[in-house]
Amino acid sequence: MKYDSKKIEKKWQLYWEKNGTYRQYQRPKKQYILDMFPYPSGVGLHVGHPKGYIASDVYARLKQLQGYGVIHPMGWDAFGLPAEQYAIKNKVHPSVAVKENITTFKKQLQKIGFTYDWEREINTTDPEYYRWTQWIFLQLWKKGLAYESYDPINWCPSCQTGLSNEDLEQGRCERCGSVVEKRPMRQWVLRITAYADKMLRDLKKLDWPEGVKEAQRNWIGRSEGVEVVFYVANTEEEIRVFTTRLDTIYGCTYVVVAPEHPLVKRLEPRIKNGNEMKEYLAATKRKTDLERTELNKDKTGILLQGIEVIHPFTGERLPIYVADYVLATYGNGAVMGVPAHDERDSAFAKKYGLEIRQSIENMQAAEPGEVFIEDGRLVNSKEFTGLTSAEAREKMVAWLKKEKLGKKVVNYKMREWVFSRQRYWGEPIPLIHCEQCGVVPVPEKDLPVKLPNVKSYEPTGTGESPLAGIAKWVNVKCPVCHGPAKRETNTMPQWAGSCWYYLRFIDPKNTKALVDKKKEKVWIPVDVYVGGDHATRHLIYARFWHKFLYDQGVVSTSEPFSRLEFLGLILAADGRKMSKRWGNVINPDDVIAEFGADAFRIYEMFMGPFEQSIAWNTNGVVGTRRFLEKTWKLQNRITEQELPSKNKNLGNLLHKTIKKVTEDIEAFKFNTAVSSLMILVNEFEKDESVYRDSYRTFLILLAPFAPHITEELWSKLGEKQSIFLAPWPKYNPKLASEETKTIGVQVNGKVRSTIELALDTSEAEAKVLALADAKIKALVNGKKVQKFIYVPGRILNFVLGE
Repeated sequence: MKYDSKKIEKKWQLYWEKNGTYRQYQRPKKQYILDMFPYPSGVGLHVGHPKGYIASDVYARLKQLQGYGVIHPMGWDAFGLPAEQYAIKNKVHPSVAVKENITTFKKQLQKIGFTYDWEREINTTDPEYYRWTQWIFLQLWKKGLAYESYDPINWCPSCQTGLSNEDLEQGRCERCGSVVEKRPMRQWVLRITAYADKMLRDLKKLDWPEGVKEAQRNWIGRSEGVEVVFYVANTEEEIRVFTTRLDTIYGCTYVVVAPEHPLVKRLEPRIKNGNEMKEYLAATKRKTDLERTELNKDKTGILLQGIEVIHPFTGERLPIYVADYVLATYGNGAVMGVPAHDERDSAFAKKYGLEIRQSIENMQAAEPGEVFIEDGRLVNSKEFTGLTSAEAREKMVAWLKKEKLGKKVVNYKMREWVFSRQRYWGEPIPLIHCEQCGVVPVPEKDLPVKLPNVKSYEPTGTGESPLAGIAKWVNVKCPVCHGPAKRETNTMPQWAGSCWYYLRFIDPKNTKALVDKKKEKVWIPVDVYVGGDHATRHLIYARFWHKFLYDQGVVSTSEPFSRLEFLGLILAADGRKMSKRWGNVINPDDVIAEFGADAFRIYEMFMGPFEQSIAWNTNGVVGTRRFLEKTWKLQNRITEQELPSKNKNLGNLLHKTIKKVTEDIEAFKFNTAVSSLMILVNEFEKDESVYRDSYRTFLILLAPFAPHITEELWSKLGEKQSIFLAPWPKYNPKLASEETKTIGVQVNGKVRSTIELALDTSEAEAKVLALADAKIKALVNGKKVQKFIYVPGRILNFVLGE
């Protein structure tokens, strides 16, 4: 019989869903495996999207075969700017667009054959879901972690909404690329820094890639230092400066404040060059934060004539400048200028002819006149002269504290989370504004506060959400005094629903609580979380909410995701990201129609190391389809009795393959697991017959990667239950053991990579395993291999032709 992938795949997908093959939740051992759920765009999936989903599915299938009850769910992150902008562009209501897009995505995913339990499907725009998103917000508000602010925020003039720092890329809106402005605006903010130390501390608990952990450390940016008070001469005003180098303060010859610093406006009547200052402030507004802080750029500033500050240690009067390289969002928006001991301050001082005063000397030999930025010994620092930097910092902060001129503080690069958007398509914030009572919460019994169904939902651009114009929805009675009041009209950002969705998958139909406590304790934390984005934003936000819920007793663990696997992108064949704009998008539906879902799945796992980005090559799917054809034909050689084999190493190879595939799937080394399966099939082909038990074992090993064909072949062996209810094979350690050696893989005589091979690895095996290396594959692909030289344990060389 011919291998008919279309017929086989449809048949088994229906069977699995009807029979609940993957709903083995009653098993005593549990595994929760989760994908970063998608935003369902209008264009649907391209072949790059399913890579992580296939990987998590392979892992989930392994765990079920190993006897675990596995939750592997899927849902939709459908609120926010992307969905609303798509709806505006296509002149359709966001709710209609989201529904259509979800239908498209779901059909595409179902064709690939995942273990998703669609009975657990969630949608962040479902009022029964966002009821609990609103409930969490109210708990944050009750604990003082959600507050109203009127400070300048990032405003995107194109999207016409406020944005958090995390929504920016190099000072531009990450959604539309527009230069972001600073605009004072009423908004709701979450006090995320309250959990900064806990988030930093607990990174050590997590089995995450070190690069992701480091990205989080850098984003949070904790620094210990001192807040120093510089009084403004002849006023009651003060400037609080944060510094980590208090030991250099005797070298301070000027102070700089950010253009947005509130002191600038308060001192305006006293500033003699006011018009010049206003022109400078206007020019600053046209620059992005990146342009303002770029290290190599010439620093600009303006002296505030008629204003001086008093040095807290010496009492001398110092000039004060406004300079755009200082941001209001870092520290207190003010810095002390120490040009002898800071490169940036030195450049600024030289440009404006300011005094450069040395206060730290290098205890080692140093070039005269160099800017010394390290710790050293104090000079020209009165009673602190002669102390080391470390000694001086302690004594100086004690003096400041005694004089009430400063204190030790901790500062964070991460800012509080701007949590409101001036848009329609988002979760309504469940607060009410009453003239008598102030801001009051919507009673929990009245949740969810549903979005009104409106015809016009375009942004107003005034700083208010379109909801503000819907009088019937906005005007309500105060739940406290029952007088006239108004609903909050800002909506939540698109990140809100994804902060806690992993909890709802456990208990999606619960109408009494966010999640049942017993179920939560069984399944949380998520054992393996798979995704290829959000090293900072989503992962920081979700950890923050989870830690808050832990403190409230809602969840039983301090972290949501135990293990994180971060994937590399699948690029287009031209090496760029797949995009409609470039015309290089490949639809997985087309690949599946031509080659089958199993060939598609195997290729995505085989094309290179999971964490590396690699370009798509349709010829690779031709190869994996050919491998499945070989697997299919082997059924014609099955014997019930083990016959003498021409290949004496086949028994050992089978056990080595069990060990290799098991360990490689566990480690997310899918490409080398597939390589070992291909090698085993090649060895099977050398014999006239294949022993039934060996073939049966091989099918189970292949099943996580190619579930449809293996299920079909399994049933043809006469098995009555699904292959995914069989036990995972065990290997004999004696037969699986092998002496290995690391050798260089050469291309035209030059070592391009290394590979670890058993000393008894055949030439065919060595070639397949070498080509599983992404570097070697890239060099060899499309070239003619004139000669393949292999000496076990010593040489492996591809000689390429012109």
